Amino acid sequence: MPEGPLLLLANEFFDALPIRQLQKTERGWAERCVTWDADAGRFAWALDATGGAELLVPPDLRAAAPGGVVEICPAALTVAGEIGRRLAAHPGAALVVDYGYDAPPQGDTLQAVRGHAYAAVLKDPGQADLTAHVDFRTLAATAVAAGAQSHGIVEQGALLHRLGIQQRAGALKRGATAPQAHAIDLALDRLTHPDQMGRLFKALALTSPGAPPPAGFDPSEG
Repeated sequence: MPEGPLLLLANEFFDALPIRQLQKTERGWAERCVTWDADAGRFAWALDATGGAELLVPPDLRAAAPGGVVEICPAALTVAGEIGRRLAAHPGAALVVDYGYDAPPQGDTLQAVRGHAYAAVLKDPGQADLTAHVDFRTLAATAVAAGAQSHGIVEQGALLHRLGIQQRAGALKRGATAPQAHAIDLALDRLTHPDQMGRLFKALALTSPGAPPPAGFDPSEG
């Protein structure tokens, strides 16, 4: 993109970037890699302890118990850094909405989805969508380090309620048939309920320094 003002929306973008998984073993940290199982004729997981995996693990997570998994996403941090640089140099804002966590990243979240159902990650490569949870805290810190200002992180349900989704759903239902009203209720529940997308999905706003919080973001959440 040429230099200049920026308005950016990243909805389920960062979860699709490639990750690296680091696993704690009895002998220390190793990277989880993919190998070929010739006997079984399929891809399989393997651990590589020769690449300095411990240096890739955030220092506050290195004391994890054996079996613990930490995921990092270098590509996401590269993009976040570039967004931060751009917003520091030019006026603008970015909104990131994705599923992820606002906490130190621990656990295996890599998953495959095919035909609207979960699938084995290594089965039929190229035929399924691979995703992993987004580390919002590190994403925000990286953009801020590059010069941007962050707002959030906010759960999707809370953000949508602040923006008036309940009132919008009510307005739509006033002119709807009974089946349409039921569908609106189901959609509202799916987007905002804590047991569905409301809590798992998070929202992060990034702006140029000095800009006010975007609608739906509280100043105390920056």
